[in-house]
Amino acid sequence: MKISERFRGPDGMANGGWVAGLAASYLPPGRTVEVTLRAPTPLDADIRIEKTPALVRLYDEDTLLVEARPVDDAPVPPPAIEPGRICGAFAGAADHPFPGCFVCGHREPGDGMRIHPAPTGRPGEVAMLWHAHPALADWSATLPLSHVWGALDCPTGWAHLTSGGAALLGRLTGRVYGSIFPDATYLIVARTEGRERRKLHASAGIYEPSGRLVAASRATWIEMTG
Repeated sequence: MKISERFRGPDGMANGGWVAGLAASYLPPGRTVEVTLRAPTPLDADIRIEKTPALVRLYDEDTLLVEARPVDDAPVPPPAIEPGRICGAFAGAADHPFPGCFVCGHREPGDGMRIHPAPTGRPGEVAMLWHAHPALADWSATLPLSHVWGALDCPTGWAHLTSGGAALLGRLTGRVYGSIFPDATYLIVARTEGRERRKLHASAGIYEPSGRLVAASRATWIEMTG
């Protein structure tokens, strides 16, 4: 298979959460899945998929890119909040390290997901009300799992980052409990869960307006320096 440039994160590589969700989609549904990104996934390259019910691997020729496996430890997301508590501006609004990112970049609505979480007033917590543009579903009844995992990904990075900062996803563990429907609005909340030198840990949840949890994640990012 080839991954289109539409689904890029940084220039030349696929968005980490999107490709994590792609790998997770080859495993049986209804489980928590841990996805480790071993190397950047190139765009428009011939990606080979090796899969069993317990392990999925993506390769570029002999280079291992991604490993996905079911695990038992489900992510614990931050709780839903009142939307009125969202009180700041998206840190990437003026100075975004990857403005063309499919998930959190400044693409046109429907071409990108435009997930731009902002501070809530609590340290290390960001959130947003996100409208799932109908074009993101590509005429399907629900958004694909790759897009759902993308929505679980970038907010966990922005929980840590300030304007001008940058990081790359290293590992994303996700559990999806329901579907995301096009033309519907969801609450996304993410918060920091500590750091170890350049490793940034965070969790996220996607909620329906009623407060029902749709999906949850925990992530490890690698902060870029210099």
